[in-house]
Amino acid sequence: MRDNGTSRRSGYESLRAGGLDWDSLPMRLFAKGNRKFWNPADLDFSRDAEDFAALDPQAKEMVAIMCAQFVAGEEAVTQDIQPFMAAVSSEGRLGDEMYLAQFCFEEAKHVEVFRRWMDAVGLREDLNELVTGNPGYQEIFTVALPEALDKLHHDPSPANQVRASITYNHLIEGTLALTGYYTWNRFCTARDIFPGMRRIVELIGDDERRHMAWGTYTCRRHVAADAENWTIAQGTMRELIPHALRQIDFAAQAYPADLFDIGVKEILLYASSRPRRRLKAISSALAESAADVERDVVAERLEDEFAEEDRRQAAGARR
Repeated sequence: MRDNGTSRRSGYESLRAGGLDWDSLPMRLFAKGNRKFWNPADLDFSRDAEDFAALDPQAKEMVAIMCAQFVAGEEAVTQDIQPFMAAVSSEGRLGDEMYLAQFCFEEAKHVEVFRRWMDAVGLREDLNELVTGNPGYQEIFTVALPEALDKLHHDPSPANQVRASITYNHLIEGTLALTGYYTWNRFCTARDIFPGMRRIVELIGDDERRHMAWGTYTCRRHVAADAENWTIAQGTMRELIPHALRQIDFAAQAYPADLFDIGVKEILLYASSRPRRRLKAISSALAESAADVERDVVAERLEDEFAEEDRRQAAGARR
């Protein structure tokens, strides 16, 4: 706990009367992440290497592009999340700060696991050009994301936190990453290949849904405190969603639909439907108090619904 406007520590949140609020959403997510710890080095990619070697050149190129976009995106969000940790620290929110430390660690693990997979299948050449050629990707990861998070260094206001969360959590994680994992899983399942990658998608998807729950919760608590933050949330998503859809469409149009066993329209529908439902959850905080949102269950329940829907869709794809 620091004095406002100074760098001096005035006390310790963990020693205050009552201790930590274990029932708050950040601490529930922190405990859940500890229970679900996984180590990228423990995964076996030997079958994936055999499957990759057997692919035709066009499929290999598609896999390389998918992997490059994933690992570059995970690297970007690992680096750019740090201002959010400082922002919640400035509010004296130790629970959020603890969870974001775990959050950042998980993003770093995602970089590791994709890089280990690429090494295992032989994708060792420089792949930077596979992401720099996608204009939507560039607009999001080289402009929108670093700008939104960097503002928190200078002004960690609720408004800037909402903008940062919509950009980071709701656009990049909720719209792009989870859509990518959905498409990846459909591709792997339809061809019955890459068991290691399917396990990666399962593990990362579980992490990302916790991240999404925190992002929705953070926006909800700021909207409950000030309705103007709902206007900011809507405006930020409205501004950025075209770049996300452009990125998805740019990548998907490069390949025939039967390569993924999924059409471009289905991918775009998946990418747009989940953000709408999360924004609805954020808007519901307009009728709630900030105190009620502190022990929020809305965000967690929504991500549990999404997880169950994905499991049913995956089961259907395996039949």
